[in-house]
Amino acid sequence: MNLVIFEENKPLILQALGKGEFDYIEAASEIFETDFFRFIKAKRILDKLSNTYPTPRRKEDVPLWLYVASNLSMRLHGVHSFNGFPMLVRSGGMLNALGPKAGRKLIHPGTGDVTIACEGFNKKNHYDREAPCDQDFLRKLAKDTEADALMRWFSTDVAEVFKSQRAFDKEGIFIGDASYLFVPDNSNYEGSVKLLFDENDHPASEEAYTQMTDDKKTRCQWRRCYKMVSLLHTNRSMEFFFFVALKLLPGNAHESPVLYGLVRQFVDTLGNGVMKRLILDRGFLDGKAISTCKKDYGIDVLIPVRRNMDIYQDAMALFQLPDIDWICLEKPVAETQESLRLRPEAIVKREKKRQETLEQIKNQKPSPPPEEIIVKREAAAIGEFRSWSACTVPLSVVASRETYADGHQKTWLLIDTKEVEEPTEASEQYHLRTTIEERHRQLKCFIDLTKFTSRAFSMVVNQVVFIMLSYNLLQLYLLRQGRKELNNKTLPHIRQQLLPSDNHIIVYFENYYGLFAPLEFTEIIATLGEEARKKVAGKCRRLRRELNGVMRNPRAP
Repeated sequence: MNLVIFEENKPLILQALGKGEFDYIEAASEIFETDFFRFIKAKRILDKLSNTYPTPRRKEDVPLWLYVASNLSMRLHGVHSFNGFPMLVRSGGMLNALGPKAGRKLIHPGTGDVTIACEGFNKKNHYDREAPCDQDFLRKLAKDTEADALMRWFSTDVAEVFKSQRAFDKEGIFIGDASYLFVPDNSNYEGSVKLLFDENDHPASEEAYTQMTDDKKTRCQWRRCYKMVSLLHTNRSMEFFFFVALKLLPGNAHESPVLYGLVRQFVDTLGNGVMKRLILDRGFLDGKAISTCKKDYGIDVLIPVRRNMDIYQDAMALFQLPDIDWICLEKPVAETQESLRLRPEAIVKREKKRQETLEQIKNQKPSPPPEEIIVKREAAAIGEFRSWSACTVPLSVVASRETYADGHQKTWLLIDTKEVEEPTEASEQYHLRTTIEERHRQLKCFIDLTKFTSRAFSMVVNQVVFIMLSYNLLQLYLLRQGRKELNNKTLPHIRQQLLPSDNHIIVYFENYYGLFAPLEFTEIIATLGEEARKKVAGKCRRLRRELNGVMRNPRAP
């Protein structure tokens, strides 16, 4: 079966109904998912993804676009076991986007249940198809796909698809980070390792453990895990978040060389000039790699400095000089963002009163000790540092200083391969780094990133890759639909905002479709002319007879 995509054209459908003409009518409630799949098909995203997918099959009985679409649909619904696909395809909106030839609702003659009848793509089934493909086809293809090839596909071919959609911001801000993916203590999880973690879920070395108090030692625990290294693209206003590269490793692997390898792979694939700014934490301090990013790729790296580094000691000595120009800082952008949505006056007044009440309660509480009250935040920058022998490019050092009520100060330093003219800008940009941590938290807590249903490494990677791919495509869809304010929200919240509160009727005619509310559609039919009503009634009777005969050999109940 060839894939046919239907274009929305409500005026044309109304005109056809006025003449009593239509091809098919069905009810749909998953309008959000239907529109999502129509979007990625209309933009040829689905075709490009399936054409480049690293399939292990020589013969293609079922088209790869269906495999990719089905996998994406599962992740959007938070379903990770392929056994749940038959139920998902009945209740979801993916088939609505493919039109009636892909699948039609009818009554099972044996059970009386509403089911889906699909034409399928080959003649190998003994029973009538109740899904466009079998769940075992999805599971076996996912398991047989080589894990490294799948991660390389996500980091190269998928990134090229997003570039073709002009998804990358001109400022080119990217953030790199690593995160632990914890799994049950089962050694059959291929490629996983057990590590000792402290109470904050940070790995504890043998040396650090021996220096802990007995109380802290009791809070440590051994946990089995993987390590996920990823690159995230966003902009200053945080309107979108695209994962552009990832690598899944054993939990004890070092993330720094892996991340710089992903950066090199990204530049080799998309060329220089797409990634312009790379924000990292101190775990990725590598003078040689940072120099390569600047000299060979044209990427400016912003990263904190460790206190035991020579450049830290040299810079701190210079920042003590009286001629250093310190600039007062406001709160970071991420802390002061307010909703862009206009609120009714009554809600504004109620919120103002609530804030006044909270302020009164706060004033009644005892004041925190002076050593915990920050009275001033400042930033300063000094350029042309070459104290780090491993780094062969000049560095700017940006200092952020906090002054407390008791007079003591805390200072932390950032190094930047870019010449810094405004230290506040570098400090504010670094606060964007927390956005990748928030994305990891959302994927783990709200999309079950680590709720693996198989212990095979290829299946673990498949789940991680397609969760991130579905997340990226949903971000792009919301951005193009003018709903960028939802991109900061969790998937359950997005679905709550986008799912309709009532059902819709979809009317198809000559590769076009129109969406109608049930009452609206009833009114249209009731007001048709006599001749048109007769044609509609006759067409409906013919379709019912056809549907009654569709399941010639249904699966036994």
